[in-house]
Amino acid sequence: LAEKYNLLQSAMASGERLVALLDEPTDVETAAPVQLPAARGEIEFDDVWFRYGDDAWTLKGVSFRVAPGERIALVGPTGSGKTTCASLLSRFYEIERGRILLDGLDVREYPREELRRRVGLVVQDVFLFSDSVRENVRLHEPGIGDDQVRGAIEAIGADRFVDALPRGLDTQVGERGRALSTGQKQLLAFARALAFDPPVLVLDEATSSVDSESERMIESAVGRLLAGRTSIVIAHRLATIKTVDRIVVIHHGEVRE
Repeated sequence: LAEKYNLLQSAMASGERLVALLDEPTDVETAAPVQLPAARGEIEFDDVWFRYGDDAWTLKGVSFRVAPGERIALVGPTGSGKTTCASLLSRFYEIERGRILLDGLDVREYPREELRRRVGLVVQDVFLFSDSVRENVRLHEPGIGDDQVRGAIEAIGADRFVDALPRGLDTQVGERGRALSTGQKQLLAFARALAFDPPVLVLDEATSSVDSESERMIESAVGRLLAGRTSIVIAHRLATIKTVDRIVVIHHGEVRE
């Protein structure tokens, strides 16, 4: 009975959060421009200021430019604003001052769906759905066929463990991928990004939870993953950022060097 009471309390807390989420006002999309710019992958942060709620400024006048096809790393201590930059680029939050340009157009002018098709994001805490390996790579996108899924998995070096699964690509990974190790989930996240082939790729601590064996597999394929696309790499490990073109140091919400 005591255990059931704990379950009831947990369910009530979850229910309150669900209701709060459903009650959130829906943002109205602005009308899309007559013609969106060609997807080249040029990014520019122009005097960007942002804070969470009424707290102190998280970003204070951040400005930098990433040329099409260029690879840069954002480094700095925890809480300096690196992940916030990635979140603002994908419009998970709206900036308060300044602007962020993607291919010369303010990201606020893009329909969110189109913006997020152009900006691929691989994070540390990978979310996998209770579905097959195949569908977790292509996310039920009809335009991505089995050959593309297989090619992405092989390119990232994940075919070795996928082929060893009981049903291969049809293996059910379970809720949040509980049937896979942390390293295997990260490899599938890389394969997912490669399958969707976005012109801009953001890696946010994408290898920090990977074991050494999986990291070696990723290192051999990450060059192919980043080739030909604009990349922003957020990482603490030197091995992850040693191949980038430039390093941007962010400290206390400002670009220091």
